[in-house]
Amino acid sequence: MTEARQEVAVRLARPEEYGAVGDLTVEVYVHGGLVSPASPYVSTLRDAADRAAKSELLVAEVGGRLAGAVAYCPPGSAYAELAGPDEAEFRMLAVLDRARGHGAGTALVRACLDRARAAGLVRMRLTTQRNMAAAHAIYERMGFTRTPDRDWTAPPDVDLITYVLDL
Repeated sequence: MTEARQEVAVRLARPEEYGAVGDLTVEVYVHGGLVSPASPYVSTLRDAADRAAKSELLVAEVGGRLAGAVAYCPPGSAYAELAGPDEAEFRMLAVLDRARGHGAGTALVRACLDRARAAGLVRMRLTTQRNMAAAHAIYERMGFTRTPDRDWTAPPDVDLITYVLDL
């Protein structure tokens, strides 16, 4: 018997949730085998308060429980890595294993797209790791296309790929 699909709610993270959001993000990236536990990037993943101060930190709830998070980066955000002045991007999309299959990842991406469209921006960009196949499937299903000319390597030798969606 499969679990019934539950309603997903997306909203801004509250300050009292920043610790839990940081833990959630680390759990997804480290325990999911995406980042080594020894990587210096783990401290960035854990610092949800900094993301909330320098981007819009969104969370998804499934069945009333925290299930995922993403940092929406409008123009000028310190977390934006490749977006131009009329573009937005999102970073550190993370959905807990227990919440997968309920649409939390799609809902978080959609919330970022809605924010960018409401701001009159023309494109959404993102960077992702090659091994994030589940995320790639979401992006491609939502109409994102690969931009290999923007791919880059983060220290220490982490190959990253990029996508774009015209809004």
